[in-house]
Amino acid sequence: MTRLSRINTDAFKRSLTGIKRGVEREALRVNPQGGLATTPHHSALGAPLSHETITTDFSEALLEFITPPETSVKRTLSQLADIHKYVQQSIGEERLWPLSMPCFVSQETAIPIARYGTSNVAQMKEVYRKGLHNRYGSMMQVIAGVHFNWSLPDEFWQLWCQSQGLGFNKQTVSNGYFDLVRNFKRLAWLVPYLYGASPALCKSFLAGKEQKFDFKLLGKGTLYLPYATSLRMSDLGYTNSEQSALNICYNDLDSYVKTVRAAINTPSESYAKFASGENGEWQQLNSNVLQIENELYSPIRPKQVAKSLEKPSDALADRGVSYIEVRALDVNPFSSIGIKSEQFYFLDVFLLYCLLTPSQKFEASAYAEANSNLTKVVLEGRKPDLSLLDNGEEKTLKVWGGELFEAFALIAKVLDEANGTDCHSEAVKSELEKINDPDLTPSARWLNELLASNLDNSSFGLQKAADYKVHALEFDYLYLTKATFEQQAKDSIAQREAVEASDNQDFASFIKDYFAQDNK
Repeated sequence: MTRLSRINTDAFKRSLTGIKRGVEREALRVNPQGGLATTPHHSALGAPLSHETITTDFSEALLEFITPPETSVKRTLSQLADIHKYVQQSIGEERLWPLSMPCFVSQETAIPIARYGTSNVAQMKEVYRKGLHNRYGSMMQVIAGVHFNWSLPDEFWQLWCQSQGLGFNKQTVSNGYFDLVRNFKRLAWLVPYLYGASPALCKSFLAGKEQKFDFKLLGKGTLYLPYATSLRMSDLGYTNSEQSALNICYNDLDSYVKTVRAAINTPSESYAKFASGENGEWQQLNSNVLQIENELYSPIRPKQVAKSLEKPSDALADRGVSYIEVRALDVNPFSSIGIKSEQFYFLDVFLLYCLLTPSQKFEASAYAEANSNLTKVVLEGRKPDLSLLDNGEEKTLKVWGGELFEAFALIAKVLDEANGTDCHSEAVKSELEKINDPDLTPSARWLNELLASNLDNSSFGLQKAADYKVHALEFDYLYLTKATFEQQAKDSIAQREAVEASDNQDFASFIKDYFAQDNK
């Protein structure tokens, strides 16, 4: 790899120590019997509208824990562990569900939509979620995942641009991130293979739905596919068929922003039946294919930190890409906090590989090939001799994986030399073992334990949830403190009240003004 040799210098290695990572971990609250918690957001957790580390996603029961960008993997994991401890202390007898696919849910109407207060911003968030419920159903929205945020420092990008005779600016940095994004999408199949942990689901998830797949039954109410890796990433899970015709372009910043903006301004006949403020009734924010950009489902997103009430596409257009968000990770059921350090180190290697490898612009055929590969691995990734397409060439997953890991080992060596560790190389070695032996993957480990014990997915998940609660309550805070979280909760409530007090227009006018803002 000629680009690898380009960064194998002392200056580049110093810059690589500035890689920053952050985590957003979603977790359902469940009762001691393993059912979905129907209690409101606990007051000790503060106001989800404005809390800096603890919020909610679609449902009151679906918590989301957020860590800030850090250069230290240990610090991020410590922060995440501390959040888990405080939450486990604050939710009484309830537990945190350790799986991506939800626990037993009696019916969709039992899933409470998240509430954020009485302000216009809070109402906007709630109406958006009503729109998600009406469009896709609430069951899909209580699937949990782990989002991994990753960025390279300015020092790296300055050297990167200089090595290619380019100026250092938002356009060249964004181009680099989009190179990474396209290669990630080509190789996205690797993530559910290595980290998918949802080969099975509770039968209640499919209640009233036509079964698309030939599921096998386990225990009293568990459905599974023998070689599946991540049902969360399948058509049953966190995907949106309505968006398949959008043709979001990832070739450069301008094209991406243009196509995303088109999607949030394209009317949908399918969604026109839901009220969008007519006669004061709000069942969605609007009847477009996407209500807002957040509705776009993708295994990876280019991101820029948005200001208050700034559209994500406007933030990108104005300031370019500042980090990427990997959204293809299942919750790791073998970790009490949903993710392990080895995943951080391997993703460093994988994402840097995606940047260093030449990245051709996407055409329709490349999109189709990437999506086909991802679908195959999601549904039957551990099938012996499963074949994928690498730029039109048929390869088995094992052969293609072996080729990739040869390059990964070289990148891991550079990262380890930069950081004075062997963590990246050890992570690569560990993941390579999964390529050679599918039984080592989380999906196989989980399914094999279910089959060996004849336990239902929900029963085994509840056991893990109980064990992880005990674990969280027993260990000492590592980085943050209980007092810190209590203060964050108070501050978040004060901030929510200040937002509510500052409102000076009705909700309909607020929404009209929000969508009338000129795209920059």
